[in-house]
Amino acid sequence: MQPVMSAVEVMELLDREFPQIHAGGRVYAIEGVSSGEAVVRLSANELHLRPGGTVSGPAMMSLTDLAAYVVILAHIGPQALAVTTNLNINFLRKPEPGDLLATCRILKLGKRLVVVDCGIAGEGEEDLVAHATATYSVPPRAP
Repeated sequence: MQPVMSAVEVMELLDREFPQIHAGGRVYAIEGVSSGEAVVRLSANELHLRPGGTVSGPAMMSLTDLAAYVVILAHIGPQALAVTTNLNINFLRKPEPGDLLATCRILKLGKRLVVVDCGIAGEGEEDLVAHATATYSVPPRAP
């Protein structure tokens, strides 16, 4: 399955439709979009840390939700009304402060539901700090 929107096009859509994601500064960046996959970066700052200096669970959930949205939009086109219906996350280990990369892959692209798998790791790290699955409801697409 090939993307129908580039990383730049998806970011332009997000900037236009959801400028609130940049309320704390431009901390999210789409690193790439490819066949069935997208990688999104969170440049975690003080707003994303919890006591003890680790990236917070809510920050990782936000990253997961955004990365899922990015991979879905890249493959179905500019459907701003796609919405999360389920997000399940497992926190595997404490992430160090710094950039986190979420790699999301489409598992199923149906007519109304899209299911994705998402792994989060620190930049340059192989071990995941979190793993998530998400399901989105998408508006009906033209045939």
